[in-house]
Amino acid sequence: MNISIIGAGAIGSAIARLLSRAGLDASIANSRGPASLAALTTELGPHITAVSVEEAAKADVVFLAVQWGRLADAVRGLPAWNGRIVIDANNAIEAPSFQAVDLGGRASSTVVAGLLPGARVVKAFNHLVAALLATDPQAEGGRRVLFYSGDDADAKQTVAKLIEQLGYAGIDLGTLDGGGRLAQFPGGPLPVLNLVRHA
Repeated sequence: MNISIIGAGAIGSAIARLLSRAGLDASIANSRGPASLAALTTELGPHITAVSVEEAAKADVVFLAVQWGRLADAVRGLPAWNGRIVIDANNAIEAPSFQAVDLGGRASSTVVAGLLPGARVVKAFNHLVAALLATDPQAEGGRRVLFYSGDDADAKQTVAKLIEQLGYAGIDLGTLDGGGRLAQFPGGPLPVLNLVRHA
């Protein structure tokens, strides 16, 4: 399974650190090109390589971690998704003001899915702040919780296994329009909660 990350800001870099620490190979891309990521890939070692956005979009599982205002431009013109999995790690806020974006009552991941025709979108890795996400998921004698939601059962199962590989405890919230709203920020009750599962 090929894994990539589109977006190398705080969340994208935190995800890259998680993958590297778990010994999983992945590629990472941003709008400025692979050369701009040299310091990050040198820091993280051989498991993380820098590629173009177009190349990253071809992976089996793509983490999408782009500032909301740049999201549409970031995915415009990419190759057809053809059923590949996209993990929506975004939140509908404007940077740097952290003001909520008016989505007209739609769930943020439903909006993201609309930008990615043919992709199987799973909402995950968005509810913890980047600094916490990048730390060891083993905490307080248990494993830190990550929520996930989506409309495709097989895609969710793949993401659930990845969450477990990274050392987290995954909790399935249901569909994008249902459970996805619980974990979206702002608006949902679950973001920024640092929960630990002991079972």
